[in-house]
Amino acid sequence: MSINELQDEVIAEFSDFDDWMDRYQLLIDLGNEQEPLDEKYKTEQNLIEGCQSRVWLQADEEDGKVIFKAESDALIVKGIISLLMKVLSGHTPDEILNADLYFIDKIGLKEHLSPTRSNGLLSMVKQMRMYALAFKAKDSSK
Repeated sequence: MSINELQDEVIAEFSDFDDWMDRYQLLIDLGNEQEPLDEKYKTEQNLIEGCQSRVWLQADEEDGKVIFKAESDALIVKGIISLLMKVLSGHTPDEILNADLYFIDKIGLKEHLSPTRSNGLLSMVKQMRMYALAFKAKDSSK
């Protein structure tokens, strides 16, 4: 599926709930469904700066596609990073770099997060794009 198809799927999933408490619960459930990150990736280098809670993000390239794995010590943040991984993981660096992540606004995520969580969300997206940029640069130098 394309990044936009995945975003539309997330929007549809969240539009089932009108109440933000239900949407938070969905985020928490998504976070809980996520596989735990291998301890070897919980390093200072993988910690995302700008997040109030601790978020580790690991990126690997497989067959020209970026695969993200992540974990957080905060339930809602774990749900947010799992949404980002659902949409971006498994795509090429170019697809990730060119993606317009409209689902964040469409599901009302930004407006329902505290300012520090909003900054954290932006930091997560920025870090994922940095990884994509690094893989793209590495590939073009081959």
